[in-house]
Amino acid sequence: MPISTNELLFHEVALTLFPGIGPQLTRQLMSYGGSAKNVLMLPPGKLRKIPGVGPTTIATLTGGDRSTALKKAEDTLRTAEKDGVQLLFYTSRQYPKRLKTIPDAPTLLYYQGTADLNQEKTVAIVGTRQATDYGRDQTERLVQGFAAHRPLVISGLAYGIDITAHRAALHAGLETVGVMATGLDVIYPHAHRKTAEKMLTQGGLLTEFAFGTQPDRYNFPARNRIIAGLSDGTVVVEAAKKGGALITAEIALSYNKDVLAVPGNLGSLASEGCNNLIKANKAALYAEPADLEQLLNWDAALHQNGKFKPAPVYDPADFTPEEFQLLEVLMASKEEQMDNLSWKTQLPVNKVAALLLGLEFRGVVKALPGKKFVLN
Repeated sequence: MPISTNELLFHEVALTLFPGIGPQLTRQLMSYGGSAKNVLMLPPGKLRKIPGVGPTTIATLTGGDRSTALKKAEDTLRTAEKDGVQLLFYTSRQYPKRLKTIPDAPTLLYYQGTADLNQEKTVAIVGTRQATDYGRDQTERLVQGFAAHRPLVISGLAYGIDITAHRAALHAGLETVGVMATGLDVIYPHAHRKTAEKMLTQGGLLTEFAFGTQPDRYNFPARNRIIAGLSDGTVVVEAAKKGGALITAEIALSYNKDVLAVPGNLGSLASEGCNNLIKANKAALYAEPADLEQLLNWDAALHQNGKFKPAPVYDPADFTPEEFQLLEVLMASKEEQMDNLSWKTQLPVNKVAALLLGLEFRGVVKALPGKKFVLN
């Protein structure tokens, strides 16, 4: 008997755990069955009538793999509930809307974090694992340049440009999501665990791979399509002639997404891929924040009567450490409910309420219905 938390989700998770049944076949089965539970209840005769379903699929759904998938689904829901992981089936309202538009979108996502995956603005930053000082510096400048837009910063948690992007976003008070090629319980590389833990309270971790999945090399190209699909635009900071960053760029282009590349010195192996993208007109050249703003049409949102409106900047010296904790959370999101502020800052709710009241009297924050607060 499956655990009782959510029977619908139980069958949805189970459907994704059958071997050989990928996203497109899952959607085909769902279109005929109407729900994952109905699909799993279909007899062989009805399964046989579904286009694209052959003897192998029928044997998988009705044979010995069935009990294994159901047991794994039960274990998965139990682990997710224990660890605070959201299981997002592609029909879920919380499933990223941008991913729903791509043909090979994952059927199920495992997500742990605080960021809204459907934020108004999202951008991916990718690049080589063998980043140079130039690449790291350009990544930090890039994040600082668009910080006023408060986008969700997406990357792959890898060495080099990826981890630099995540850390720069955290430092700027932006939310950042790491898309993983492993299960959520397998942080890879392990050296980035502390950064990953910080991201759980200022962004999140996302994967399509089940708990326990190890970093198989075939998982990384699959991971890259999620990075590209989640983002309005992808910026390649440093990339060699071949590599994962260029794969992500090509996938983004296939999804009709905008791609930008930071140029590098001629003869620099670390920038050869970026220069080639620009040369082939596959990527727009990124030299300053306006390049990204104009390409993604972000500039209109920050200009009023021709004047740039910067994000508010607060001096920690003007606030107590606990007050500034609250401001950092609010700077990283559009609005927050009081209970979420308490959880993210690890301050008691009554303490948060008192601090918010003081900040409201000073005109720093504004209260909204539903015990929500925003920067004023």
